[in-house]
Amino acid sequence: MPMKKTLLLQIILILFLTPLFLNAQTAQNSSATDSESDIKYPTFQFKGLLQARYLESFEDNVDVLGAHHSTGNVTQSSFDIKRMRVGLTTKLSETTEVVILVNLADFKSDTKGKVLENAYGKYTFNKYIALIGGQFRPAFGIEELVPVDIIKSFDFSNQYYEFGKNGWTSFQIGASATGAFDVGKIPVNYSFSVLNGTGKNQEMDKDNGKQFSTRWVLQLSKKYDINLGLNGGYGKVFKEDVFALGADITSEFKISDKLSLDLQVEYKQGTNHNLYFSLPVASRTPNVADYQMRGIYFLPNFRYVANYNKLTALEFSCRYERFDPSYKIDSNLRQTYTPMVSLEFGKAYLGRIEAGFQIDRFDKNVPDTTTYNNNLFLIQLQLRI
Repeated sequence: MPMKKTLLLQIILILFLTPLFLNAQTAQNSSATDSESDIKYPTFQFKGLLQARYLESFEDNVDVLGAHHSTGNVTQSSFDIKRMRVGLTTKLSETTEVVILVNLADFKSDTKGKVLENAYGKYTFNKYIALIGGQFRPAFGIEELVPVDIIKSFDFSNQYYEFGKNGWTSFQIGASATGAFDVGKIPVNYSFSVLNGTGKNQEMDKDNGKQFSTRWVLQLSKKYDINLGLNGGYGKVFKEDVFALGADITSEFKISDKLSLDLQVEYKQGTNHNLYFSLPVASRTPNVADYQMRGIYFLPNFRYVANYNKLTALEFSCRYERFDPSYKIDSNLRQTYTPMVSLEFGKAYLGRIEAGFQIDRFDKNVPDTTTYNNNLFLIQLQLRI
């Protein structure tokens, strides 16, 4: 017990005291422009996002949410509001900001553990380090750093949501230190996070264990915007050791003045302790390390800048993903194909119309569950405020 308290104190010292000794002279940037010095704080920036969809399932006895029904009583076409987000970023000073984000679409179902997404404060000392505390998305892969409204597919990957259930990705409660520096000519971004690992909007941690994670991104090529990301995490859940790791690479190739190719590849592996503790004690092994998840996805996206009337750009992407929630015991690999065509109106996806499919194939279908082959057609309207 004393050792654990000593370790905790060391972590706190590293996260919260070290910045005072890191380039303290740049904490207040003396080269700030006149326009920056004239800003009157606090400032407020409001944001919003609407994602409305039409869904149709083309698989017999499978509904639009991917659930199989052996009775045959199935809803195979439906309109849906996926997200109705409202956000506010308040800058209290050049260095301090508070961010709030809610998803009003969560009111359509049980709101327990939903609705509130971002709720954190951020203090930036300089480019080398900033501190974040509250509820936020910790950096642990490509998708954690990209808002859902500008991703190159309909939604995040299967592995993103599964690692979120295990406390590594999605919205978590905790603290983080982030920053950037150069190693020679290579720009490096880093992040360290300490998390409850219980997901969003929880009254308290489910146990005394915490999950520690880090992400490092190296820009290998400025010309092709090639970035290599490395992720690692370790923690304790109900006194059991858990881990997660991953690697990813992104790049952008300009084929012509109007045509470009974005490419993402990401791999993750880790303990599926969420699955382990959900199983009856009699039906699981005594070792949580026997239950490990892993996945990889490949996402190419072709973008053609049209600038024709109100049409800004045309995009085509097709994500291919392989994910297994427990590849060591009771393996059931899920392969997902997500071809999509997107029409962009205005800058930065101000308006967007997307159409395509989500095609799921499992090694083993499980009747009356969502672990069942599915062919889902989607049309999605997205508007950003």
